[in-house]
Amino acid sequence: MKIWDERRLVLPINYFISKPFQNWTRVNPDLLGTVYLYLDYSASMDKIRQRFEKLLRESKLWDKVSSIQVNDCKERVIELRALMSARNSGDTFGLRCHVREKLIEFIQYEYPASLPKTRSEAMLSPQKEIIQG
Repeated sequence: MKIWDERRLVLPINYFISKPFQNWTRVNPDLLGTVYLYLDYSASMDKIRQRFEKLLRESKLWDKVSSIQVNDCKERVIELRALMSARNSGDTFGLRCHVREKLIEFIQYEYPASLPKTRSEAMLSPQKEIIQG
């Protein structure tokens, strides 16, 4: 079996006979790649979505399928899922790495407050009045 980095993985035939698998390629071998980002709730989805689309338009690896959505809400962060397609597994891996790096860089420089952070609430005690005698 040829794997994403052009190496070959050798599997005995009984592996395929004893373990069922599904081929999800349908008509052609185009692949979908996924990038997950974890951001603060203050993140601007419109700006991140615009940058994501710009990165894909500028990439020779991308082949026209894309989506970026808030996939989940955790206690402290939101989970973004960026989905993109490429012609083959090598292009998909390269595109995922490129998009991940450039989105992180964009958020670091343009919206640093959107990076995950830990919050703590100070316990405020009522002010005690000092009675002077």
